[in-house]
Order: sequence, then C-alpha cells, then structure tokens
Amino acid sequence: MFKDKTILITGGTGSFGNAFLKIILKKNIKEIRIFSRDEKKQDDMRKKFINKKIKFLIGDIRDMIAVSNACKNVDYVFNAAALKQVPSCEFYPMEAYKTNVLGAENIINAAEYNKVKKVIFLSTDKAVYPINAMGISKAMMEKLVIARSRDTQFTTLCITRYGNVMGSRGSVIPLFANQISNNKPLTITNKNMTRFLMSIDEAVKLVIFALKYGKSGEIFVQKSPASTIENIAKSIKHLMHRPKHKTVNIGIRHGEKQYESLLSSEEFTKCTSKKNYFIVPADVRDLNYSKYFEIGRGQSKKFEDYNSNNTKQLNFKETVLLLKKLTSLHSIE
Repeated sequence: MFKDKTILITGGTGSFGNAFLKIILKKNIKEIRIFSRDEKKQDDMRKKFINKKIKFLIGDIRDMIAVSNACKNVDYVFNAAALKQVPSCEFYPMEAYKTNVLGAENIINAAEYNKVKKVIFLSTDKAVYPINAMGISKAMMEKLVIARSRDTQFTTLCITRYGNVMGSRGSVIPLFANQISNNKPLTITNKNMTRFLMSIDEAVKLVIFALKYGKSGEIFVQKSPASTIENIAKSIKHLMHRPKHKTVNIGIRHGEKQYESLLSSEEFTKCTSKKNYFIVPADVRDLNYSKYFEIGRGQSKKFEDYNSNNTKQLNFKETVLLLKKLTSLHSIE
C-alpha cells in the first residue's frame, strides 16, 4: 500500500506524526512530507528521525497556496493539523473555525486539484454531541468532509474519530504523571467520569485501516475499552510507586463531559463492524427534501450512542496493565 508512495502529514510534528513515522519508515515508501507551522518542532523531529525520505515543509493549512504546493505529486494525505485545546478554542472560537474547518476545506480543494488518491481526516469524540467550540469546529469539519465526499472526482475522503489517546499531548495521563513528579496533588474533576483508553499506536493503526478499506464519506471508530478517572489516577500512582499521593477533587471543568461518545445514536444504528472497528457509511442523500421529511428509515433496534459508559469497563488491575504499555510511564518509573 505504501510502496513507492509519497504521503503528506499536516500537523505532522505532533503525537500522531511522530508515532506514524516510526511505523511508516519501515515501509518501502518514497517520500514523507511533514507540513506544519512550528519550525522548532520540525528541527527537533529532523534530529530525531535522520532520514532522507522525510521532507519538512513550513506552512499553515489556512494558506491555500501553501497546502496546494505541499500536495503536489502526493498519493495520500493525513490531516492531523488542528486547534485541539478546549480552553483555547473556547476563548478564540473563530481561530478554531479557521484552522479546523476552513483549513480542512483547503486540504480538500488542494487534494482534488492535485489528484491525491485519498485523504484521512483525524477527528475526535468531542465532535459527537459537541458542547464546546473545539467539538463544534470538529463536527463542522466532519460535515464538510461528508458533504464534499459526494462530489469529489479524484480523491477519496475518510474520517477517523477517537477519544483519549493515552500519553498524547494535553491528555490526562501525562498531566497526572507530571503532578506526581513535581509533588503536586492529582487534580480529579469527577472520580466516576469515564474515558476511552486508546494508545497512540492504535490511533495509527486506525488511520491505516481507514486508508486501506475506507470509501469516500465513511467514518471509522475503534472499539475501545474505558476506565474511570479514579482508576486511571490510582493506576498511575501505583505505576509510579506513590500509592498514597494526595488527590483533590476540583469538580467538572467548563466544556467537560461526564462520559465520551464516539458514535451518536443515529450513527450507531446504521454502522457496520469490521474486525476491531465500527464503520459509519457515507451519507449519500441529496437535496431531495422528501428523504429528510417524508420518508422514514423503519424501526431501529438500537437507541443509544456508543460511549465510554456502555463499552467494556476496565477495573483497576486491567487499567494498570494497559497503562504499563506506555513508554512515557516507563521512563518515569
């Protein structure tokens, strides 16, 4: 699939890009282009991966010309560029819109113009029943990709959606580890809050699965286990040999949910299953409004969404075993 291919990773200096390179460099690939705004992170990455197949491009997905130039002679694009921090997006929603929505449109237009074979867009659980600006912008990105997938001639557009990627930048696990290392109390918002647990390697495998099997307009979700915030905190304290480390309850923060949803109830009703993944088929309706208002779909057997409360729940021991796989925790132990 990757033999003699050229790929572009937007926002490629982040957690996903670094993990993806470790896997993709083992393949007989022609060229990997890392497109991002941060020259410091690119320089760090250049020193980390000393490989002639990697080409670094400085640019912003808000810039159509820069994106189009980056897409020349590219086979596959992986869009990991986004504004992801919930508080930042909440205070600057138009900035989130410019990057997460207009930036995605630039990628679609550039990919179609350059006849890129397939684009995989990385999304988030926060796009399902969104309650904050970050989630709303990602939901709009998804709607844009699905709408444009109906009329792209050369390029297949797919979406991957996942929840908490363990150990990724901004996630709760490195936060807890740093708090313990700096002898600060663990700040828990609600001990019964549940979160999906997915490794960065699994996130990469999900993207590769979508690349291999995805049809235009489809959404891919991994079947993932979940755990409570209390179990996650206890597991990190156990792994760092600080079982009695102080914990304080600070209450649910603005824009936070009690549990995550990876599929809405409507999506869960119509999705199919393949191996360890759910696939939401493309919405191929047109502007014949009778399909929206006059024609029903029949009785549904499922009325719930796929969320971190109704997926497999990990107990304390199972959470410890899963977190042991994280290299970030290994280095702290």
